[in-house]
Amino acid sequence: MSEQPLKVILTRKLPDEVEQRLSDLFEVTSYNDDKPMPQPALAEAVQSCDVLACTLGDRIDEDLLSLAGPRLKLIANFGAGVDHIDVQAAEARGITVTNTPSVLAEDAADMAMALIMAVPRRLVEGVEALRDGRFTGWSPTWMLGHRVRGKKLGIIGLGRVGQAVARRARAFGLSVHYHNRNRINTHIENELEATYWDSLDQMLSRVDIVSVNCPQTPATYHLLSRRRLELLHKDAYIVNISRGDIIDEEALADMIADKRLAGAGLDVFSKEPAVNAQLMKAPNVVLLPHMASATVESRIDMGDRMLINIKMFADGHKPPDRIIPEML
Repeated sequence: MSEQPLKVILTRKLPDEVEQRLSDLFEVTSYNDDKPMPQPALAEAVQSCDVLACTLGDRIDEDLLSLAGPRLKLIANFGAGVDHIDVQAAEARGITVTNTPSVLAEDAADMAMALIMAVPRRLVEGVEALRDGRFTGWSPTWMLGHRVRGKKLGIIGLGRVGQAVARRARAFGLSVHYHNRNRINTHIENELEATYWDSLDQMLSRVDIVSVNCPQTPATYHLLSRRRLELLHKDAYIVNISRGDIIDEEALADMIADKRLAGAGLDVFSKEPAVNAQLMKAPNVVLLPHMASATVESRIDMGDRMLINIKMFADGHKPPDRIIPEML
């Protein structure tokens, strides 16, 4: 690489500590706004930088990459998911793509577990009842939820986050079931006391709570289709902290409205920041604004991981978190 500092363009305002560490090593330009960089500004950025440090809200597609200048050799994503980046188009142009895995797993799993508890126990409904003045004292029949202990949890995607969810779920007395693209290591499976289902359909028909923890890829788009959602029994719950498009959101909203599902806990949506109107009105749905990884510690760790990838690249080495298109 050149002896001159790499020119790094940040497409969104990052924590001050992260930006300072990057600026100590590289020539950094920040968009300095907590909103996605507009597409015209992105087009200018890819023509002039060595490294584009992007975030979830940026659309890095083939059209944008066709405008890239000869300097752009690395897209360093601030986040684990790379469904907003056309990784294959980047590789075809000799541009490496990296992400920030691992550092999000524990915080994301905390949020998944919080939703797994909140929906069956009607926590948000209880808060709203208090605030609306509907609480008139303890009652043996009012605000009854469902016990979590003893229920069957079906985890879709037993990667880092899925495994962290499984560990928490066991502590709460849930039995762990999972469906994965490939069966995990026997040692980990035994540690988690997890039952593997090669057939997602069969797993869905037998579990009480579903936790979506797989990445969004072309293969997982609407993985939970209307047909598959209908395999769940009417007292089942769904929790999603991954990506909105993994679930057929309209089908989910219809089934909850028709009482064919007991409820859902959603941190992500198919048309963010817009949220399905039916889901917004449903009392048995807990909705969060895409905040599963939103801790100070997580954001700093993400920045450090991104910095490591850029530094390794600058030193002429393969970044540790390089995304291989064939693995998506």
